Amino acid sequence: MIIDCHGHYTTVPAAHREFREAQLARLADPGLPEPAPAQISDDEIRKSIEQNQLKLLRERGGDLMIFSPQASAMEHHVPDPDIAVAWARACNDLVHRVVTLFPEHFAGACQLPQTPNGPLDDSVAELRRCVEELGFVGCNLNPDPSGGHWTSRPLTDEYWFPLYETMVELDVPAMVHVSASCNPNFHALGAHYLNADTSAFMQLVEGDLFGEFPTLRLVIPHGGGAVPYHWGRYRGLADRLGRPPLDGHVMKNVFFDTCVYHQAGIDLLYGVIDVDNILFASEMLGAVRGIDPETGFHWDDTKRYVDALELPEEHRRKVFELNARRVYPRLDAQLGAA
Repeated sequence: MIIDCHGHYTTVPAAHREFREAQLARLADPGLPEPAPAQISDDEIRKSIEQNQLKLLRERGGDLMIFSPQASAMEHHVPDPDIAVAWARACNDLVHRVVTLFPEHFAGACQLPQTPNGPLDDSVAELRRCVEELGFVGCNLNPDPSGGHWTSRPLTDEYWFPLYETMVELDVPAMVHVSASCNPNFHALGAHYLNADTSAFMQLVEGDLFGEFPTLRLVIPHGGGAVPYHWGRYRGLADRLGRPPLDGHVMKNVFFDTCVYHQAGIDLLYGVIDVDNILFASEMLGAVRGIDPETGFHWDDTKRYVDALELPEEHRRKVFELNARRVYPRLDAQLGAA
């Protein structure tokens, strides 16, 4: 089985986006009526998936995708908590409908209703709802709800502990994933995402989060940002700062995906990071679409890069399936039951 741990619903029906626009319009003009989530038929959802993610998943040899709302559209920088809850619920309910229509090919991971420096009670409640009622297997955690201004406390701060406690209780991991950039210095896809991946890792190096939560699991996407390329820097900084070696201090609980869109990058990831910490992913129809003119293949056809590594069968199974089932035990249970 080939499990893609990083997919987003970037092809939602237009009515869902119109609901968001209506939410933001009412935020600007409270005199407008409160909008209701869009009424979207099953046929509209099928069309949006069958012609896009499911089509590519099948063509590229994948079996199942862990599927979450569109990351850039989470828009956690919007400060209104009621809007954040309504938007997260609408997005997660739509993902749940995709999973219900295509249970053999998708498993849900939820958006949290975060706001800049807002309390996490609503996020804890939505995580519980999505896992316990909708059967989701994970969540996306934004370390910078401000959208590129980094006003939040580090991921190791006690501010985040109520969410971590719930994740541990429910036995679900989080993918550390930012949303839109509100800072013109940081292009969302080319800078903000990778900044966040790298910054989150360094926060974990500096702190002792996994001493407090030894079973907490975090997936850092986009190949771990700049971390694998600068692995010696982070090992050296850990030593300089008096932190334990990374293999025990961080890497028992942190995992990188393969959303790296060239062969040399995948080669480096596999050469530097232990195979037990690598999860296959593509983020197809996400940040980097289109065809690489040098290869003639789609940038986000990441299975092609992993296949070219010619891994031993044991390592191949870990990257494509077993690591995901270990990091996402609720997914493993669902697959076992099926």
